[in-house]
Amino acid sequence: MSGWVTVAGLGPGAGDMVTPEVSTALAEATDVIGYIPYVARIAPRPGLTLHASDNRVELDRAAHALELAQAGRQVVVVSSGDPGVFAMASALFEASRPIRAMKRSTSASCPASPPCWPLPPVRVHRWGMISAPSTCPTISSPSH
Repeated sequence: MSGWVTVAGLGPGAGDMVTPEVSTALAEATDVIGYIPYVARIAPRPGLTLHASDNRVELDRAAHALELAQAGRQVVVVSSGDPGVFAMASALFEASRPIRAMKRSTSASCPASPPCWPLPPVRVHRWGMISAPSTCPTISSPSH
């Protein structure tokens, strides 16, 4: 493969939550591929082609990214939060090609991260995600 494919998480929504590593990959990219609302978060610039698609075509997006990379393009496939949790990394791995995944913390941990607040009392769900009764910095205890 003469180009490259990177799958990157854009974080929970605020632009300042995008990691420097992801910002660098986006600055070097010739193409960005992803679900419509995630691609809409990327600022257009000369030399960058944005490829937005529906959320039910992950394998098509993965195949398109790999085809572009094979043609020498630098492709970033965007997801929200952690791309290992929410799909695109697994779709690219399913395509059985070498890619670089920029895994960072999930969106669930972001409220606690910037000022090093502890997470409030939480409940662990059977799928491994946590929920909290309130958001930081005002921490309350669960009512049940």
